[in-house]
Amino acid sequence: MKYFVILVSFLSFQIHAQELFVMTEPASNMPTASIGVRDMSLFAFKKTGGYNYHNMPELMWGVNKDWMVHASAFLSDKQGDLMLEGGSLYAKYRFFSVDDLHSHFRLAAYGRISTSNAEIHQEDIETMGMNSGYEIGTVATQLINKTALSASISYERAFNNQGNIFPDEWSNSAMNYTFSVGQLMYPKKYTNFKQTNINAMLELLGQRLNQNGKSYLDVVPSIQFIVNSQARIDLAYRRQIYSDMERISANSILLKLEYTFFNVTN
Repeated sequence: MKYFVILVSFLSFQIHAQELFVMTEPASNMPTASIGVRDMSLFAFKKTGGYNYHNMPELMWGVNKDWMVHASAFLSDKQGDLMLEGGSLYAKYRFFSVDDLHSHFRLAAYGRISTSNAEIHQEDIETMGMNSGYEIGTVATQLINKTALSASISYERAFNNQGNIFPDEWSNSAMNYTFSVGQLMYPKKYTNFKQTNINAMLELLGQRLNQNGKSYLDVVPSIQFIVNSQARIDLAYRRQIYSDMERISANSILLKLEYTFFNVTN
């Protein structure tokens, strides 16, 4: 029985391996009863030169096949020292699934609530690390053989951070939209669970402010390594395609490290 549980977990992880996008969450969930730990390091390049460093440790729980929850902390060195600025809770509910032999389709709804005391000097809204507020949305993901496609749309609302007040001309809510494509590059054929997966991805991230209609669109190419079916290393470069809003940073580099423990909460 123990061997069977390990085998099922391995097969489930491999099936979803191409859906572990770097910048967005797919409609699929992590394996049931698993616990994941993640650390994200973001180097955001300032227009005035130099960069801001943000660190976001995260704890994840695969409650069951339909529910997954995350808890995150936000740290930043904008003041010269790495300081805790806030945190968030995230939940995702997979409500539709169609499975085939070499493909599947998923639909999920998700929400995030965040608190932050970061000083805000930008019009774009980001409740994952910058703004207090919330986000609710839906995501659709299609896996076909070794290719995964995912798209999402969400409503995001920002509150005034501690000690910050929105200028009158700034919007406090926005619509977000994303599109992601991922391709399993290696291995060509699975022989054992210790094989390293290499995935290449391209993601588009957009936002439109509801009050003034300003918007941006970013492109994010990335490479992902999955080691021993449990450890994950992501490296991404985010670059602005266009924007007519005030942003502190238009370009950034993201390094994400993650490890999953299977069958922890059974």
